[in-house]
Amino acid sequence: MDSADNASTRPRVLVTGATGYIGSRLVPALLDRGYPVRVLVRNPDRLARFDWAQRVEVFTGDLEQADSLAPALTGADAAFYLVHSMEAGADFAERDRRAVMNFIAGARDLRHVIYLGGLLPRAEGLAASAHLSSRGEVGRLLREGLPATEFRAGPVIGAGSASFEMVRYLTDRLPIMVAPRWVNNRIQCIGIADVLEYLIAALEHGPAGVVEIGADELTFKQMMLEYASVRGIRRIVIPVPVLTPGLAAEWIQFVTPISRNMAVPIVKGMINPLLADTARAREIFPQVTPASYSACVRLALR
Repeated sequence: MDSADNASTRPRVLVTGATGYIGSRLVPALLDRGYPVRVLVRNPDRLARFDWAQRVEVFTGDLEQADSLAPALTGADAAFYLVHSMEAGADFAERDRRAVMNFIAGARDLRHVIYLGGLLPRAEGLAASAHLSSRGEVGRLLREGLPATEFRAGPVIGAGSASFEMVRYLTDRLPIMVAPRWVNNRIQCIGIADVLEYLIAALEHGPAGVVEIGADELTFKQMMLEYASVRGIRRIVIPVPVLTPGLAAEWIQFVTPISRNMAVPIVKGMINPLLADTARAREIFPQVTPASYSACVRLALR
């Protein structure tokens, strides 16, 4: 079957957040598997840097402007919701809430919406950061309003991802690091290739509710030391109790190219352990076997 015939039998997929880290990698993966893809973007000029831009339908719209969404949603069978206001300022939660409610109101004909959110603290009495709480709220609203799959993932490891670049720059540039004591908290990361596999597998499976995904359980300190091992360099990490999230974000901004607005939510998301219960992921998507952290680091470095 040629690609045109294959595309005619596939559901038409809308990708929001197509110019972001996840979306810009998901779109070509969908196209390569024969899915007809349309994207919703606020500024079509931002698509010029992607070689897949000529292979998709492009719709201009803003999730915060409800009346701009109908053309993109009309005729779509499924959608990926990959939007969140990581750097949107103090009102980010309200903006995310408004955007998702607009999307839900206009997407009543969708058979399936797939959302990538974040892991939430599991231990009793531990509160999620404001950004993780907002992402959890978006997932809940999508599940309540539409047939949905909500993936919850920890740090995504891949070339260009904020989590990987933070580890890379800190470890490459600082032979000895004085770090907040919560670098000893356990977190569960996952490689970008496996995230894409889960997203596409969900499209082929159908609505599945909440699915937590992840690979190795590591501390952030172990992530840095394992990165150093892969690079063949020696590093020392010394946890101390005095670095607040704000100070840690300043430190990250000084050493890495990550902005303070991006560093603050990343740091606040690591204050508590973030571990996945991957039982449902293994049951529903047995074809996906997440790669180890070290394997993801090697791939990202290549």
